[in-house]
Amino acid sequence: MANIEIEGKIFEVDGDGFLVDPAIWNEEVAALFAKADGIENMNENHWAVVKIIRNNFEEKGNAPMVRTICKETGLKLKDIYELFPLGPARGACKIAGLPKPDGCV
Repeated sequence: MANIEIEGKIFEVDGDGFLVDPAIWNEEVAALFAKADGIENMNENHWAVVKIIRNNFEEKGNAPMVRTICKETGLKLKDIYELFPLGPARGACKIAGLPKPDGCV
């Protein structure tokens, strides 16, 4: 495990930069991770995606399928990639404080 520092705050992350302890996540942590990934300001669409991912993780223990995210937000896959240039798994899940999803390379 490693530590990263974002704006003076230190977080324990895995080798891919995902939080080791999802329980420490909050909206401030999300905004810091977003900035570290090049997303300066989270808008309502960013938050809608992050909240769906986070709620699914808390209820089921994993990230939702991308189709679920699209259906629940009304966004197209293209829109999600515009919001999260690293993609729904590597980008959005990291910002949502989840562990690295299975199958994410």
